[in-house]
Amino acid sequence: MAGTRITNLQSAGNQPTLILPHQVTGAAPGTVQMRIKTSQISGDRLSQTKSMVLQDPDLPPRPISRHRRNQSQHNVGEAVETPVVLNGEYLNKAKISEGGKKLRKNWTSTWVVLDTDKLLFYKDRKQEALTNLKPGCSPDGMDLCGAVAEWTTEKSSRKNVLQITTSSGSEFLLQADNYHTISKWHDAIKRTADYLSKGAAGKASDKPGIRRANSTEYLPRHGLPSKTLSLPRPAPESLCTKEPKPEHRRSLMFKSSKLTYSMSDSADKNGVKNRLKKFITRRPSMKTLQEKGIIKDRVFGCPLLALCEREGTTVPNFVRQCVEAVEKRGLEADGIYRVSGNLATIQKLRFLVDQEVEFNLDDSQWEDIHVVTGALKMFFRELPEPLFPFPFFELFVEAIKTKECKQKVQVMKELVLQLPKPNQDTMRVLFKHLQTILTCSQKNLMSTQGISIVFGPTLMWPELDCGNMAVNMVYQNQIVEFILIESPEIFGLQKK
Repeated sequence: MAGTRITNLQSAGNQPTLILPHQVTGAAPGTVQMRIKTSQISGDRLSQTKSMVLQDPDLPPRPISRHRRNQSQHNVGEAVETPVVLNGEYLNKAKISEGGKKLRKNWTSTWVVLDTDKLLFYKDRKQEALTNLKPGCSPDGMDLCGAVAEWTTEKSSRKNVLQITTSSGSEFLLQADNYHTISKWHDAIKRTADYLSKGAAGKASDKPGIRRANSTEYLPRHGLPSKTLSLPRPAPESLCTKEPKPEHRRSLMFKSSKLTYSMSDSADKNGVKNRLKKFITRRPSMKTLQEKGIIKDRVFGCPLLALCEREGTTVPNFVRQCVEAVEKRGLEADGIYRVSGNLATIQKLRFLVDQEVEFNLDDSQWEDIHVVTGALKMFFRELPEPLFPFPFFELFVEAIKTKECKQKVQVMKELVLQLPKPNQDTMRVLFKHLQTILTCSQKNLMSTQGISIVFGPTLMWPELDCGNMAVNMVYQNQIVEFILIESPEIFGLQKK
């Protein structure tokens, strides 16, 4: 009959039995099925049916292929295209996802080779040759089983971009400026992926029985069913899809544990607070630690009033020792107070002073007088409140702005007399010492201006860093220089 397609095997020498459509359950409209029964010899012979599809009379008749292969009784499998192997070629590659996790897109020129089941990536052509010579080396690759190759314009602004998504969730982009080149790779990759997917589907459905080409009928090896069986063909992608890796499950468990922990987070915080409160209440007081000798009172960084009260004097002992040592062997030293000493040695001296260890500044380890002067300057810099107390900073700035010299001296003297006794006496000892330094200015090359530049920011600074720092520094230098010049009048000292 013209327009009839025979999809089942038939046995020679048997007469077909016509079965009308209303006698077959689930028969498609316009389909007539014929069952051919064979002799029951061993019970292992097949029960075969022949389906005849009646063509719509309004459509032109379809030509019947006379090729021997189409009419062969042994063609039980579907013809599948073989994979394509492409030699290496330079393409632009970017990996944008791995296992479902997005990656930063970074385009690199890569030597790409299409194998029978993989897409291999090399840095260059030489690496491919070296890899082939060394059997243990394996390049980066991508398994094409279950992979999907498609064009994309959303993942990159470049043209001719091919996106490849593997069954494990990784995504790659391949690109070439020549459309013919990238199109060739697109077709080859897609053909190889389809071949591998169909091959995996065939392995998954490899059971005792036969699946006919272009048909959903399934004939079991044993038994004589009276009706044809129709089984859905599984999708290739679902068969090639790999199971999620174990680390994915562990990550989910970890996330769930974190969620549980966050629910009890408030209770844990309350417990930590209670333990801290108990620790603080049991902690010994500062006074107790000082009495036991665990914490000792420091000299550097200690408030001037507290230090003088502890030592029972109005001028710190360390200041007196430094002044005596400099006047004894440093008056003629070049750049005294301007040249810096060795910082490590200065810190060593500071440690001994803070630990209240007996020391002698005439010892050989303090032979460099600049170490002594550096330690003295550090002492004044590390005072919590400078030698010129914070409340007096603006007062001294306003006093230095006075134009008339005698009035300026009188205002400065009144401000000095208002200072606390330790500040006033320490200032008197220090400026008297600096006057002594000036007497040897021809040898030590120190002037009033040079000394004021050194000691201006060391002896006074504002409590809050507000205003212009450069302007404040100018005032600091001017105040120290004026007091140094007028110190005999301000402190009642004798001029030398």
